[in-house]
Amino acid sequence: MPDKVQLRSSLLQARTALPVIEWRQKSDDICSHLTNSQLLTNAKTILAYFSFRTEPDLSSLFYDSNYRWGFPSCVGKTMSWHVWKPGDSTNTGAYGITEPNSDAPIIEPNEVDLILVPCVACDQLGYRLGYGGGYYDRMLSQPKWQSIPTIGIVFEFAYLPQLPIETWDKPLQNICTENKCRDAINRVSTLNYV
Repeated sequence: MPDKVQLRSSLLQARTALPVIEWRQKSDDICSHLTNSQLLTNAKTILAYFSFRTEPDLSSLFYDSNYRWGFPSCVGKTMSWHVWKPGDSTNTGAYGITEPNSDAPIIEPNEVDLILVPCVACDQLGYRLGYGGGYYDRMLSQPKWQSIPTIGIVFEFAYLPQLPIETWDKPLQNICTENKCRDAINRVSTLNYV
């Protein structure tokens, strides 16, 4: 199995190589699956992301005023989440990622119904490969975030049978690709059958 650095590099190259029309279609298909997902339809406040480095683009969802959308702002080693709606201004953060203005209202964990998590890759157990900063793993390891449903957003070619994992990696509960949304395999039952 390749290490995380090699895997991240090859998957980012493959994602960057997607023709724009194909990237747009795959992104739209993901949005369509999410729109039909019970997790999304039952939510009121959803944490999402602004597409970066050819990540799946979820921006068509953000115009649905039935939801309150939150986006991350990275400060030091932590993320804070701020309300954003179309028309609000944004900043470019430390990593070149679009962020809401820091004076936008903060969203607390107890207000959140669903987290849409960007991924370089996900595996069938729900583990994700990100950019290596550890922001989501640190956040999801905190008790106040652990009960909130998560959906990893990834293109199907980066949905893999297994990823190399570290002790600090936190699995997501669901994965959504352009093909479908699916539950991550229940790790407890998997372990019982080994």
